[in-house]
Amino acid sequence: MANESGARAGERRRYGQYCGLAACLDVIGERWTLLIVRELLVGPQRYNELLHNLPGIGTNLLAERLRWLTRQGVVRQHPRSNGKGHIYELTAFGEGLREPILGLARWGLSVPHPFSAEDEIRPQWGVLAVEALIRRDQIPEVDESYEFLVDDQLFHIVVKDRRIAVNQAGAEHAALRVSTDAKTFVDIGSGRISPFEAVATRRLSLEGDPEALTRCSRLLGLLPAESARAS
Repeated sequence: MANESGARAGERRRYGQYCGLAACLDVIGERWTLLIVRELLVGPQRYNELLHNLPGIGTNLLAERLRWLTRQGVVRQHPRSNGKGHIYELTAFGEGLREPILGLARWGLSVPHPFSAEDEIRPQWGVLAVEALIRRDQIPEVDESYEFLVDDQLFHIVVKDRRIAVNQAGAEHAALRVSTDAKTFVDIGSGRISPFEAVATRRLSLEGDPEALTRCSRLLGLLPAESARAS
C-alpha cells in the first residue's frame, strides 16, 4: 500500500541530492514527522499521549512514523516500569534537532497569517515556545527564575551565571510568576498582543518583581532589547 509520499509502505522517496538539507528532509521531511519530534522534545511520551497531542494524525500513520524514526536512530522506545506499553523518547541524535526546530518555531510565530479559532492548541507547546523565544544576547546578569502556568502546564526558566535552562516543574523561589491560557500565550509570543495588554484585559496575571518582568520580557524578545552585549 502506498503512503502519503507515494512510496510503498516502509519505503521513502529520496531527493537524491548531495546536500545536508536534502539528507535531513529524507529523514524528517514527511508530514507529521517534525510534529512528532516536537512532542518528544518536550519529553518522553507513551503512544496514547502522542496520539492525544497530535489531533488528526491517525493511529496507523503515527505507528508508521514512529517505526521510521526508530529505524533512523532518531527515536527509541523502552518498556514502561510497570510493564504495560512503551515509552518513546529521542535519542542523542534526535536531540540534535532541538535548535533547528526551535528556530523553525521562532520563524513560524512571525508568519503573518492569523491562527484560526479552530486550530488545536496544547499548553505543553508553551515549553518549546519559551525556548524558541529566548534571546541569548539578552540573558540577565541577575540569577533568578521565572515561572509559567499555561492552563495546567507548569514550567519555569532558570537564569544562573548567565546561562539558561527551561524546566518542566514549578520554581520554589520565582522572581516572577505568570499565569495564562495557551491561546493567550501564543498570541503574546507571536506579537499579536503585548504582555501588558494581556494583563489589562485580564487574560494574563503576574506576580513578582516589576524589574524581573522587564528582564524576562527582554529575554523573550517581548520588549525592545538592551544594547548588544556579549553572550
